[in-house]
Amino acid sequence: MLLRLANTEDIPAIVALERLPESGRFVGQWNEERHRATVFSADARYFVGETESGGLCAYAILRGLAEDSGSIELKRLVVHPPGQGLGRQILSELLRIAFEEFAAHRVFLDVFSDNPRAVHLYKSLGFVEEGLLREAARREGAYCSLHLLSLLDREWVAGKK
Repeated sequence: MLLRLANTEDIPAIVALERLPESGRFVGQWNEERHRATVFSADARYFVGETESGGLCAYAILRGLAEDSGSIELKRLVVHPPGQGLGRQILSELLRIAFEEFAAHRVFLDVFSDNPRAVHLYKSLGFVEEGLLREAARREGAYCSLHLLSLLDREWVAGKK
């Protein structure tokens, strides 16, 4: 699997990954226009995972790159098919990029409280739960809570050893 920066030609495949039933339950649904506006923002970087045959199997968005806080948000991480270790591989590389290339002090994310697979992955890579964002998102007409997790640069370095 190759992780690379996304380009505008990737946006239809990104939207398709977002719309998969297993993704749509846990990931926001943006239209192509919103992705096009964000992909070239100074504040964000899109990454895509490609299979050896060149198809997209994953995408991720890092945001907060234009901020002085050193706090970068993992806005999205979508992997297809799930459950095969691809998410761990991509997230490990995204953390390396965030801490080494973007000099992040902190990487944070929110995750639906009913997504135990993702919560397990994040915690296994050293993320610490900071709290619960009560009824912070809407899904299928109902409010859902999100766990807020983060990883500090010193924790990431300690976890690599």
